[in-house]
Formats: sequence, C-alpha cells, structure tokens
Amino acid sequence: MTARILVVDDIPANVKLLEAKLSAEYYDVVTADSGRKALEVAETNHPDIILLDVMMPGLDGFETCCELKANPKTSHIPVVMVTALSDVADRVRGLESGADDFLSKPVNDIALFARVRSLVRLKMMMDELRVRQETSGRLGAIASEFEVADAPAKVLVVEKSRFTTQRLKEYLSEAEHEVVCTDTGEQALELGRDQTFDLVIVSIDLGGEDGLRLCSQFRSQEETRHLPLLLLLEDMDLPRLAKGLDLGVTDYLVKPLDRGELLARVRTQVRRRRYHDRLRERIQASMSMAFIDSLTGLYNRRYLMTHLDRKLMGIADNEKPVSVMLFDVDNFKVVNDTHGHGVGDDVLVKLAEVANDNLRSIDLVARLGGEEFVAVMPETNSAAAFQVAERLCAQVADSSIELPDGSPLSVTISIGLATAETADEMADAILERADAALYAAKNAGRNQVQLAEPAGSTPESATAGRR
Repeated sequence: MTARILVVDDIPANVKLLEAKLSAEYYDVVTADSGRKALEVAETNHPDIILLDVMMPGLDGFETCCELKANPKTSHIPVVMVTALSDVADRVRGLESGADDFLSKPVNDIALFARVRSLVRLKMMMDELRVRQETSGRLGAIASEFEVADAPAKVLVVEKSRFTTQRLKEYLSEAEHEVVCTDTGEQALELGRDQTFDLVIVSIDLGGEDGLRLCSQFRSQEETRHLPLLLLLEDMDLPRLAKGLDLGVTDYLVKPLDRGELLARVRTQVRRRRYHDRLRERIQASMSMAFIDSLTGLYNRRYLMTHLDRKLMGIADNEKPVSVMLFDVDNFKVVNDTHGHGVGDDVLVKLAEVANDNLRSIDLVARLGGEEFVAVMPETNSAAAFQVAERLCAQVADSSIELPDGSPLSVTISIGLATAETADEMADAILERADAALYAAKNAGRNQVQLAEPAGSTPESATAGRR
C-alpha cells in the first residue's frame, strides 16, 4: 500500500531517521521543520498521513494539529504525534486537539508501520466517500458541508474482567453513553447482529478467547463490518497490537484505564463513525434516479463520467494510477433471443452483484448501457488490475441464474482493461482505450481479459464487431 507521509520535526536527525525508515518501505516522504511549514506543506502536497513532533519552537505539535483540523483542506488527514512525552495528560491533550494516535520516541518500527497502514486504509475509504459526495454535488445533487455533533453513543464492551468492565461502564455512563456488556465473543457477535452500536471495545484477552480473532470476526460480519473497534490491552500485549491494526482495529487503549484518555478516544471514534455514516447517507440520498441505473442499482453513465474524470485528475495530486475495466456479456443477443428479455435482465442483475462482490469498497462499478459495465479502480496499477479482471471473469463463468424451468443458465464476459499513470487523460479517452481492448478480447475468443495499449499509442482497429 503506497502513501505520501509528511514528517514534521525541528531536529534534522529525527527527520532523516523517519524518512529513511519510511522510504525503505516504499512510502513517499515529504518533510517540514516547523509547525507553520507543516501547515503549508499539508495544504499543497496532500499527504495521506502526518507524523507530527510535539515539542517544537513557535507553533508546537498540539497547536499545529488544531490548525490542521480547523482547515477544511487538511482536516481529514490522519495525524500521529511522535513525542517523548509519556504523561497521560499530554496524550489526552493531543487527542482533544484532533490527533489519531501517539508514538513514543524512540519509535518502534513495527508499531509505526502498523499504524501507518491502518490510518492510510481508513483515509482511502473516507476520501472515496468524499469524492463521491463531491461528484454528486457537481451533478446537481445535495452535497453541502455538515457538522457531526457530539451526542451520547451506544457502546458494546467485551471484557472478561469484572473490575475493568465495571470501570468502563462507570466512566462511559458518566458521559451519558449507553453501555452493553458481555464477556464472550459468541454473545458479542450476536449482539452486533441484533443491535446497532456506535463503537465496540474489545479486550485482547478474553480468558481463553483471542480478542484479535473476535475483532477479525467483527470485520467479516456484515452488520459490524464498519464499526470502529477499540482494543484494550496491557503493556505486555503491545507486540500483538500491530497484528490487531492490520486486522482492522481502529484504536487502542493500554491499561490501567485513564478516564480522560478513554473518553477522548471514544469521542474520536464515535465522531468518525457518525461522519462516515452521514457521508454514506448523503450519497445514498443524493443518488436519485438521475444517477442510478434502475435495473441493477449501479451508478449510471452520467455519474460514471463525472466520477472518472475526477479520479483521473486526482493523479496529478497523489501520483497513483487509476485502472478502468470495461466488460460486457458474451453473446448477450443470443440470451435475449433464446430466453427473452426478462431473463436477459436477470443476467445483468446477477453480473452487477458478482462484480460488486469481487471488487473493493473504494472501487466504483457502473452500468454504461445495455450489457456494458465499467469498474473504476483507484490506486491500482495494470498488473493488479489484470489479476482482478481475470478473477472476475472466472467468478462470472462459475455463477448462474435459474431459468423459469428450474435449469441454470451461465454466461461469460470479456474485459478490456486500461490504466492511466498520469493526469493527461480524461474519461472519454481511457474508456476508448478500454473499448479497443474489449474488442480485442472478443476477437480473441471471448471470456478473457485484454490489456489496452498505453495512452498515446495507435493500436490497430478491431476487424470484427462484438455481439
């Protein structure tokens, strides 16, 4: 996973050390030697995450974080404070200023890279939602800014220790949060399916049960997939924290519990959850019939073209490739002529489901028209996109719909794949390259993937049409 990281520290040796560690892991690193400079770099370089030193002359880390979070252009960039301060009051002050986490000097490499990966994944998801809302606004739908107010939350606590459970319940109830407690993973999963929570607090040690395994089960369960997970652990458990962050844990707290730090972390996670939910609600509400294909429920051509143009222009800022898959049903006319248009519609609906199930949440699938579909895959190079396309081809071939007589009907698809490495192309141009590759896939025998010629080349035109 590539990302641009801004390292902020007034001591050159510290900057060089972090820069060397991050560059060795293939991260793109930009630097700043003061809080004021960090504000300028963050606004112009669009980093994915900021590693911010606390003790700096002039504008210190706390003040810098507050200004970053007050600026709409930088407010959604995750901030990790890197500091020698170990007092709980300093951590609470940092969290209240908007920081996502603290790393203590000297920085542990495992903790550093795990936290970076976790926060970059989160930012990618939130960025994609914001792009979709902005796309809605450009198409004339509702896309105004909104505030997320602090309000009591519903929290699920999964903890074996009665003392810790009682302390959590006491602290959270004082802040007017509704608290539901359990001491088993099985019951926690059941509660997650049956009730709506804003946050889950999970102990890493559940008396014979593995708290990390429970976190992975929360992530794989549809009803709790997007819930923030706060992991409780002891100092001795810190080496396992990296695994937890990779599994989808969004925050953590080291025992013994501090009331201020607990409530600050809970507030941050709940606000993020509610902001995420509001974004999704806004997108869903604004995606009226003007932007949604009524048959498949996918985005339509009008939305696709605006969204794709924005993703392609974004390459200029993030320097990350965008891949586009153009695919359609092989011999679709035969399906309609043999079984009727009702069955043809069922085939298209099934294809939409299979495509959505086999792509990431940040990928966008749209119906271009007729039996043609497009998938836009941000931050995906041609090699990775080719693997995804081949997997989709195989999944479609293995799936089927049930005909009126009860017999199964399977179809295949052909895919044309094009990748943009620079911001020079617009939507029409990359779709034209993908279309040429799709023709090539048809002419080569169908049920396969063909990669488009690079932008600017002049491939031979296809000699036969598609059916």
